[in-house]
Amino acid sequence: MVLVTMMLALFILSGCGSGEKETANDNEDVSKEDNEEVDDEEVQEDEPEEEAESEETNRAATGDFAELITYMEDKTEGTANVLYENKESQVHELDGVTVSLDAYTLVELNDFHTNFDIPFNDETDGGVIIAQYTVTNELDQDVYYMPTFYLSFTGADKAYNNYKELLPEEEQLPEKLSPSNDYTLKAGESVTGYYAYPFGKSHLQQALDVGTVAIDVPAAEAEKGDFGNPIGKEGKFKLSLNEEGAEKVAANEAFYKDKVTTDDMGEKKMLKEESDIGESEQLGDVTVTLEGYQITEFTPNEVEAPRFTDFNNGIVLLTAKFDLDNQGSEPINLSSMSSKLIVNDGSQYILDQGMLLNYRYGDVIEAGESGEYLQIYTLDKEQYEKIWKDKPIELEFGPIRGEEAKDLSKGKTATFEL
Repeated sequence: MVLVTMMLALFILSGCGSGEKETANDNEDVSKEDNEEVDDEEVQEDEPEEEAESEETNRAATGDFAELITYMEDKTEGTANVLYENKESQVHELDGVTVSLDAYTLVELNDFHTNFDIPFNDETDGGVIIAQYTVTNELDQDVYYMPTFYLSFTGADKAYNNYKELLPEEEQLPEKLSPSNDYTLKAGESVTGYYAYPFGKSHLQQALDVGTVAIDVPAAEAEKGDFGNPIGKEGKFKLSLNEEGAEKVAANEAFYKDKVTTDDMGEKKMLKEESDIGESEQLGDVTVTLEGYQITEFTPNEVEAPRFTDFNNGIVLLTAKFDLDNQGSEPINLSSMSSKLIVNDGSQYILDQGMLLNYRYGDVIEAGESGEYLQIYTLDKEQYEKIWKDKPIELEFGPIRGEEAKDLSKGKTATFEL
């Protein structure tokens, strides 16, 4: 009986030990499962942020304006409809600072709250162009960039600018580069943001009739608050608003960028073009090289027609392109130089038309640098067709002028035969 009692005790102890071990293993498994569930929850909680960041990156990269349009509808209580969208980027170089128009969309916005009608020409129907810009500083120094991308079109009675109430503030370029940070663009930094241009219904229709709009691209600044030290030269972006406008923009790529072309003053038709001429003349310390010229038939649009009332027999434009290599000690002032065409065996001459060029006071080619320079002339079409085109045409260029119209080439001119 003693033996049986001892064996029974050992059996009970063995059973109890096995049960405790199984219980411990069970607890360990449950704990492991709980930890795995917690880890899964943590991953699931992180995923929306990562997904949101990814969507934000993609939207900024591709110019997907859907969220911005939804925000605009909610904010204005209006109804939006996309009329046109373009995702082909345009780039303007500013000597180490790059400005790009990444994408844009034209949205019809109707029946919005009267709180927003002032920038829409006091109307509650209209449209908005939303544009995405990127400014990149490729230099090894900080620069200063004020993003004043004014928009205009032929016949517009004002310049259009960003209306900050239509988009989230944190998305807007004028908020990212603003007085709060002195418009500072740090060395190597790239900033992307949006602009919203509002149009009332009547103004929108005017722009659609033209089919294109132009946006001014300002230069960067080397020193804070000092606009006398520009980095690069101002430029323009050309935006089509419909298929007709896209065709016009594509066609204009073939022409030199005089004001007639950049400002959509009418239609050009190429009559003759010479390129890669490469003939050079020396004027003082400046080498003047005729690169090429274009002769075009020009039909002004309705808005610009009053400027050309003296041409009853049609208009022909001659635009010449030069390269000016300034090896002198003073800047060349592009807005004060002149030239003329000598036609009909020297019996007639035609002066250049500076009002049809984009040069402004302060546009210069610095000492030691070279740059493009255009000259444009308006010709009577009938005389061109009957007389001038079959005879040699001479282009007399100069003299070279510097700041305050100072004559840098001592009255000398250069002559090229076209």
